[in-house]
Amino acid sequence: MKKRTLLSWSSGKDSAWSLHILRQNPEIEVVGLVSTINEKFDRVAMHAVRVELLKRQAEATDLPLHLISLPYPCSNEIYESRMNEFIGSIKEDGIECMAFGDLYLEDIRAYRETRLEGTGITPLFPIWGIPTDELANTMIESGLRAHLTCVDPKKLDATFAGREYNRELINDLPDHVDPCGENGEFHSFCFAGPMFNKEVNIISGETVERDGFIFSDLLA
Repeated sequence: MKKRTLLSWSSGKDSAWSLHILRQNPEIEVVGLVSTINEKFDRVAMHAVRVELLKRQAEATDLPLHLISLPYPCSNEIYESRMNEFIGSIKEDGIECMAFGDLYLEDIRAYRETRLEGTGITPLFPIWGIPTDELANTMIESGLRAHLTCVDPKKLDATFAGREYNRELINDLPDHVDPCGENGEFHSFCFAGPMFNKEVNIISGETVERDGFIFSDLLA
């Protein structure tokens, strides 16, 4: 029997690529996507993607979307309480695994493993440990396309917000910036690739500064 698995879905390229990899695993059945959204702005946390676009992504994967609403601002206690509630509900639905698109940050992986310990749900990390320069090239060569929705100007020039994630962008990144943005340099919205049955149509909106980050809005 395949293990019924939910995938943590940020709307970005790494979670999208994780879906592509998981679907090639004969022991795994991905049965849904899970996203946390900001109640105040009705957008994906950090990526600032509108929920309408998030739903269109899910439709393009042929998977149901589970939304976990979080207040803004959100304390760690509230976050963990709502996540615990969600984990309890999916355990009752027969979910056996929860997958994440983390690449190499040990502390984040350890946190996820600790939160799921004793729940009966196994954490999976399908793209863990892949060298990020190699991963970036593989994703781009596969036809994956993504739009940079958020840039941390303390780590990367604000002009990168709104650009497409492609080979030109990778070549333009400073040497200190991870090509997959794993250290929070940037976040993205994936709108095309082998994990989708169709391209998610997007229109570029305005670019704004909020809470110290540069956000490039997307419209459906």
